[in-house]
Amino acid sequence: MSKERVYQLLRERPEGFLSGEELSRLLGISRAAVWKAIDSLRRDGYTIEARTGLGYRLTAAPDALVEREVRRHLARECPDLRCLEVIDSTNSYLKREALAGAPHGTVAVADCQSAGRGRMTRTFRSPPGRGVYLSVLLRPQLPPERLMGVTGMTAVAVCSAVERTAGVRPQIKWTNDLVLNGRKICGILTELALEGETGQTQSLVIGAGVNVSHTAEDFGPEVSQMATSLAQEGYRASRPALAAAMIEELYRLSDSLGGDLSPWLAAYRRDCVNLGKPVRLMWTDRQTEAVAADVDDQFGLVVRLPDGSRQTIRTGEVSVRGLYGYVE
Repeated sequence: MSKERVYQLLRERPEGFLSGEELSRLLGISRAAVWKAIDSLRRDGYTIEARTGLGYRLTAAPDALVEREVRRHLARECPDLRCLEVIDSTNSYLKREALAGAPHGTVAVADCQSAGRGRMTRTFRSPPGRGVYLSVLLRPQLPPERLMGVTGMTAVAVCSAVERTAGVRPQIKWTNDLVLNGRKICGILTELALEGETGQTQSLVIGAGVNVSHTAEDFGPEVSQMATSLAQEGYRASRPALAAAMIEELYRLSDSLGGDLSPWLAAYRRDCVNLGKPVRLMWTDRQTEAVAADVDDQFGLVVRLPDGSRQTIRTGEVSVRGLYGYVE
């Protein structure tokens, strides 16, 4: 662990140099071990200035989803943080880990997903070095019916995380897409596991993938018509800082479960791009035009049909699109 200890000492002295001799003395390791640790950090993407007679100074960190960088931005404890270079899907991974006994609050962050998933068996493109693909495992002691609003709450949480790190607050396309300038920058997938005999909640996995520095080529010609990234819209965000903000906001969501959800509902209604606009409800066998009138207390979309009647749409029943495009 010499590399981590050298990193911590360099990070604690951002303006000054630390000599190889001083690092060797403080850590109780050889000068050769210090050099190897410095070389390894450089290969990880850290810029470390070396100056004769002064020593070493850390001048830049990579935009990498590695544990040391994510933890550096965290303002609250995350006891089980797993940063993965590549995984099939962070949701799938945590579902497997939940069955193996992983505790409440376990977080998985991936630089790349080989089989990213969305709602209705859709795929989610997750190229390396471009986005933040993150899931959290919760074990709420609540019946399933008390968790119906989790997807909507997650949208609010991720909006807040993006706003904190990129300086722009996305809008929400009901029910689980975050959009900037009418195009999708984030997908959300929540998956609940129940205990077979009692029907009680066993685990809840919340996943979100945010497009940070994707280009149009990363999405492909079809998806690029409706997807975008923070970079494409002119915003910058540190990926480890965004991951840390997402963890904090999802933990805040966890703290709110079972309590007063009115602040979350108010934020969702404020951010929901569909409200007051015509929408197309797309069932597998038919389509219906309506107007999105409200969001109910369980984050269902209340629509007004052409005959004046109202209907509430629940997550998973139907896709909702703008009348003339993805949002509008």
